[in-house]
Amino acid sequence: MKRIGKAACLAAAITAMAALAGPGLAQDAPQQPPSTLRQGVVAIVNDNIISSYDLQQRVLLLIATSGVQPTAQNTPQFEQEAVNELIDESLEMQEVRRAEKDQKFKIVADDDAVNRRIDEIAQQSPYKGGARLLEAFGDAGISPETFRAQVRADISWQDWMHGRYGGSRLKISQAQINAVIDEMQSEASKPQYLLGEILIDADHAGGMAQAQAAGDQLVTQLQQGAPFTQVARQFSASSTAATGGDTGWLSESQLPSELRPVVEQLRPGELSKPIPAENGVYIVLLRDKRAGSTSELISLKQAAISLTPDATPQAVAAAQQKLVALKSQLKDGCDGLEAKAAKVDGVVAGDLGEADLKDLKPEFRDAVQPLAVGEVAGPIRTDAGLHLIAVCGRRVAGVNIPPRDEIEARLKEQEIGLISKRQLRDLRNSATIEFP
Repeated sequence: MKRIGKAACLAAAITAMAALAGPGLAQDAPQQPPSTLRQGVVAIVNDNIISSYDLQQRVLLLIATSGVQPTAQNTPQFEQEAVNELIDESLEMQEVRRAEKDQKFKIVADDDAVNRRIDEIAQQSPYKGGARLLEAFGDAGISPETFRAQVRADISWQDWMHGRYGGSRLKISQAQINAVIDEMQSEASKPQYLLGEILIDADHAGGMAQAQAAGDQLVTQLQQGAPFTQVARQFSASSTAATGGDTGWLSESQLPSELRPVVEQLRPGELSKPIPAENGVYIVLLRDKRAGSTSELISLKQAAISLTPDATPQAVAAAQQKLVALKSQLKDGCDGLEAKAAKVDGVVAGDLGEADLKDLKPEFRDAVQPLAVGEVAGPIRTDAGLHLIAVCGRRVAGVNIPPRDEIEARLKEQEIGLISKRQLRDLRNSATIEFP
């Protein structure tokens, strides 16, 4: 699975702006915001200095790529977001350099790696070349070195996290993969919502009150036409920031509990007000919603003894005895059913294929509906005889289950993302951060 870092999200946002604005990006360069900062040193992270120039450059970058117009009201929010990014990157690079020194091998991304990543990003943009992409940043008043430094920190931190915790060191069990598949199957029959989300982290914002105020400002900007995807890329603390806030299709049970009553009331295309949650404030855009699938497909095998409707009670009892004895041997459900049935005189076994549960004969449907895969129902009496019915598979129609290796890769990325956030939080807690 391709890793998407902050630098790639940033480039995606600014190139999306360029695509909308046309080739003349310079004429749309961001205006200098009405800064509230003093000139000089903004913060000292351990021994690393963040200057007002560093911060002004990052603020310009945020403005250029978010689509939010700078005002006296939202400039402090831009500055807070920018200083948080710079502090995090400073801590990441300090940790990577410490590890590089202790372990005596190269971790910090060199110029070649930075250039390759910029070229990769540019290939997904209208510029089709790293030099042209950097030129576009320059046209917007942003030093190319500012972007290069962010790319270097992004590559170095990702490589360090994956090198330390990824690969064979991180085990995803088959049970975890099965749980994801089972959840996808069970949720498919419920109403689903396609959302865009922005999460304003309360810790980064300086508290819940500040996060709520930031949410109010962003909602105002979004209502005035700021592109949701670009705002999400720059301001959201959720992992979905990498995709412009796109959550994919979610059922109600997959939503944070605070969001459920709000999302249920939204209409497609409607934007929520800021929603307080445990870890911050959400803004939600309901892109679309759909009813869940009502078709459950079930795969069956049977072992049967033919009997006429007027068969004597003695014949029915004898057939029943044979099938009960056979059923006791079917510990693995469908596996080996045909081979075991072939050893019992008068029993015919076969694969019934896959059918919609509601289309089955009522006596079969009622018998297999509560069963799990691998269980066997019966003996069941019909006009044709007595039947054992084994459930070989169940799925909801229309559900596209990704390959198991894709699910495993996704779970690994999620786990490494959580580890990375915890690591960065611990670095912040142990750091000396001063604001002169």
